[in-house]
Amino acid sequence: MTSQKHLIWKESEYSYPMSAGFSPFLVSYIHSKGTRPAMLVIPGGGYCFVSPTEAEPVAMEFYEAGYNAFVLTYTVNPLMNAPLKDQPLQDISRAVRLIRRKSKEFSVQPDKLAVCGFSAGGHLAASLCVHWKDAGDPNPAYQAVSNRPDAGVLCYPVITSGEFAHRDSFTALLGKDASEDDLRYMSLETQVTPDTPPCFLWQTAEDGAVPVENSYFFAQACKKAGVDFAHHVFTKGQHGLSLANANWLAGRHGADYAMAQVAALREAVRAGRIPGIQPDAMEGYFTPPQDVGPAYRAELEKACRQVKVWPKLAEAWLGEILELNQ
Repeated sequence: MTSQKHLIWKESEYSYPMSAGFSPFLVSYIHSKGTRPAMLVIPGGGYCFVSPTEAEPVAMEFYEAGYNAFVLTYTVNPLMNAPLKDQPLQDISRAVRLIRRKSKEFSVQPDKLAVCGFSAGGHLAASLCVHWKDAGDPNPAYQAVSNRPDAGVLCYPVITSGEFAHRDSFTALLGKDASEDDLRYMSLETQVTPDTPPCFLWQTAEDGAVPVENSYFFAQACKKAGVDFAHHVFTKGQHGLSLANANWLAGRHGADYAMAQVAALREAVRAGRIPGIQPDAMEGYFTPPQDVGPAYRAELEKACRQVKVWPKLAEAWLGEILELNQ
């Protein structure tokens, strides 16, 4: 396996006021032999950070299933002070185009490219699935390459801006005073069309952060539009279970490169380069999680025994949708 970092934007193409020198990038996980389908992993984090728990471990799961895998570290709004607007959508759109444009270098099949997003990353993946026609590229060489995924895997995704919304995600993305038009545009259950690629969704019924209605709404919209979909709801389990395997339970999450923008902004805040922000404003992103206690942990382990099958379900579904089994 070879693994490398790839910036997706030239310096002249990218601008975000809270980047602190960060620029979005891919990390690739490429097999040494053969041309493979491609999986682009989009971690969650409420559009405030990019979660390592849903980054490298997920890429390695799909790598081991035969994919050449990529993780996108996209633009986020850690201080909730600079609404992202369409920048994350531009990031994922460019990432898909880059993978396809360099398909020979990456040894991928450009017509077998899926995106896999978690939570707010699920919203971003689904945003590209429904808005790919709107996400133009400033570089003509990339604009000439399709940005439409061939399939989407949406894991406990943020979808709706309505009654069951994860409000903080929409605030980070659109700002506190977002217009009704912007909220509707990013309420993705209202944006599914027959041109939306097939989607696989999963969630837990008792998700306390992103209500399970989010995945139901998107699945129903796919059915109405005639889009192929699969929808799995597991009985138990909290939000953010990632692979729900032994490594996740043990806190083994692989490389932490997904925190690159947050780390850069933390240093800028500590150095006083961000006016009006307290020096410790970013420390919460780096605080170790508290011990949940034996009783809750036992319940978590029980839930994971059920949920951990989702990658195999997704891989079987993708095999049919991408015609990998022929």
